[in-house]
Amino acid sequence: MKAIVVFDGVCNLCNGAVHFVLKRDRKELFQFAWLQSEAGKELIKKYKEDGGKEESLAVGQESIVLIYGDKIFTRSTAVLLILKMLGRGWNLFYLFMVIPKKIRDAVYNFIGRNRYRWFGKRNECKLPEERYRSRFLV
Repeated sequence: MKAIVVFDGVCNLCNGAVHFVLKRDRKELFQFAWLQSEAGKELIKKYKEDGGKEESLAVGQESIVLIYGDKIFTRSTAVLLILKMLGRGWNLFYLFMVIPKKIRDAVYNFIGRNRYRWFGKRNECKLPEERYRSRFLV
């Protein structure tokens, strides 16, 4: 089963994180969509309308989103699940799930609020390398 990562395509930190995942995703478990793309906007719209799930309420421009099966994960939970799915030692970071979500997300939100200042921002979404383009939804 494929997982979809929806991310801020103009954020340098986010693009670096996606490149990190692409290089380590040997099983090609992940597909990607920019929040700014039509595919990203449709996915976000779909899950924002699903008000019955707590995670759906957190979906927005400030959040990385992991869609796996019919479930959606955001912020620190999404990051930790992505690392878990990568395996090969990266799954050890999943141990941070024992930290209460409120605390994990507070750290995530602090980084998220400052990411453009610390890492920079592009004027448009960065195109992936040719070898990875088929893994991006547009």
